[in-house]
Amino acid sequence: MLVSEPRIIAPVRLLDFGTGFYTTTNKGQAISFTKKFVNLGKNRIVNIYDYDKVKANEELLILKFSEANLEWFRYVVANRAGNGKDNDFDIVTGPVANDQVYEVIEGYELGSYSEEEALKRFLAFKLTDQVVFKTEKSLQYIKYLSHERIEV
Repeated sequence: MLVSEPRIIAPVRLLDFGTGFYTTTNKGQAISFTKKFVNLGKNRIVNIYDYDKVKANEELLILKFSEANLEWFRYVVANRAGNGKDNDFDIVTGPVANDQVYEVIEGYELGSYSEEEALKRFLAFKLTDQVVFKTEKSLQYIKYLSHERIEV
């Protein structure tokens, strides 16, 4: 779907970093995500934005996860359980939990894995990133540039 004016809307499901406008710096990930929605009858479009990262870093409260570590794991699990308490952050960045990660999180929630075992399993995955704009103020730092139609 073409999104020239980013908005923060309540998600229909619980997401890694809670409510926000989700983006990635990885075009391949964006295309893959878009193709998943094609199967649901959605438009096949990847939106391209400019993000004033320098200014945002100076003026906003940003939570950054540089890797899938224990802090990241706990944050994702809390958000996916509906217990996220991140309303103080304007932007959250870090690895995206893919389908393999979801399986590990589910195993952890069912008691099959300890936190340490789950973390070891995450380190084996090549995770791409996500940048989530969580407040109206943060949306001032992202600007729509263009879009591309994706053929499936």
